[in-house]
Amino acid sequence: MKAKASDWYKSIWTMDIKNMSWVEQTVAEIDFIVKICNLKGNERILDLACGFGRHALEFAKRGFEVVGVDITADYIKDAKKNAREMKLDNVEFICCDIREVSFENEFDVVLNIADGALGYLENDEENLKIFDVIAKSLRKNGQHICGLISGDYADLHFPMKTWSAGQSALSLSEFEWDREKRIMLYGGQDFEYGKPVIVPDIEEGDPTRVYTLKEIKDIMHERKMEVVEAFADYNGQPASPYEFQMLIHSRRL
Repeated sequence: MKAKASDWYKSIWTMDIKNMSWVEQTVAEIDFIVKICNLKGNERILDLACGFGRHALEFAKRGFEVVGVDITADYIKDAKKNAREMKLDNVEFICCDIREVSFENEFDVVLNIADGALGYLENDEENLKIFDVIAKSLRKNGQHICGLISGDYADLHFPMKTWSAGQSALSLSEFEWDREKRIMLYGGQDFEYGKPVIVPDIEEGDPTRVYTLKEIKDIMHERKMEVVEAFADYNGQPASPYEFQMLIHSRRL
């Protein structure tokens, strides 16, 4: 499997993502974030790489003031449409590269959910710019939540292939791993039920910088932030090298 172009993150996203099974977990995910951040409902929230706005809209429904930012025009168009239909005037959506936003000390919470573009960019220097945006956007004692693939897990288990059964198809995911560069290549292929199965041929993968928990702690420390706690996804269990995902809760000092 070869890597896609370095700017792959600008053009691969489609509205098909709305049909993914994990979209059904949005409410539960926000319930968990509200709990661990002890949110009261009057906080201002910035959702970076917000996609089609599933988290931003749900937070707005609960009375929070929210700004969502994403590079994909179709996602922002759909999010704005849904906000209008839901008559939500406390949420704003901006279409741009998240490195271009210039908020300063404006938000109580910043989100990078489902990677939130962390690790997607062309090199380490560019990826770190997103962390700069996070720290700059937060008010003192503001909180950050990000959901990432665990680099500790990658070191133990990559390369690997996994299968998952959905409502209409069987999905194959393939992960390759450059340990020295800390780059994961992810590729996938779906097999619809009722159709002949062909030999899997995943030619290209999305190159993504994957971080260990220690790396995230060091990156946050350099930006006057600290990691408060790290979970294995939204289940409340502590992060572990044996868990694929990690959900990291940090605070600006």
